[in-house]
Amino acid sequence: MEMNRFTLNFNIYVGVMIRLFKVKEKQRELAENANGGAPTKKQSPGELRLHKGLLHIFMGLSCLNFLYVILMFYFVFLRVDISELNLPKSCAITFPNGKDNLMNFEVSIRPDEGYYFGGTFLFSFQVSPVYPHEAPKVKCKTKVYHPNIDLEGNVCLNILREDWKPVLNINTVIYGLYHLFTEPNYEDPLNHEAAAVLRDNPKMFESNVRRAMSGGYVGQTFFPRCV
Repeated sequence: MEMNRFTLNFNIYVGVMIRLFKVKEKQRELAENANGGAPTKKQSPGELRLHKGLLHIFMGLSCLNFLYVILMFYFVFLRVDISELNLPKSCAITFPNGKDNLMNFEVSIRPDEGYYFGGTFLFSFQVSPVYPHEAPKVKCKTKVYHPNIDLEGNVCLNILREDWKPVLNINTVIYGLYHLFTEPNYEDPLNHEAAAVLRDNPKMFESNVRRAMSGGYVGQTFFPRCV
């Protein structure tokens, strides 16, 4: 879907450039006629075909260059972004498909305080081709009892949704995820049951978290060990 969106935007760019080129040609002809120049000679069918072919070659080269520049900008931006990560000591980044694949990577978080102290939680990151204009897609691969992470691994973090801005980066997202474990928020839940327990009975919530992290049932749901 992301590549289709990119292709659509690219095709729009190509169409606009071709129309602009033709408008410029028409404006030049009108300017010559207005200045008393000789009327523009009508082109023969062969000349029109040649002109059209040259136009498409010209635009093809321009579009290829445009695509190359966009792709280079994207990969350089993302590479710099990742190389400048300033992660907490309890966080680590890995590239399961190799470091040449910067669009997909994993981040492990091991909170050193709070309810989830001692646990290890793995997140997958999928970076969009239009990053940083769109937030990366993040999923929690570790099944966790948490008010802001549901049992399918979806994460409720405002900067991954409506509060994302292009000035934010991967580092910001990782710190946001880390903050979810040190200060879980029951006011904006995905797991409503866990949120209600955290709100009404923090001691029971802590007990449920420890049971889940140790590998056990909370209610009817089993959680694999993650400590």
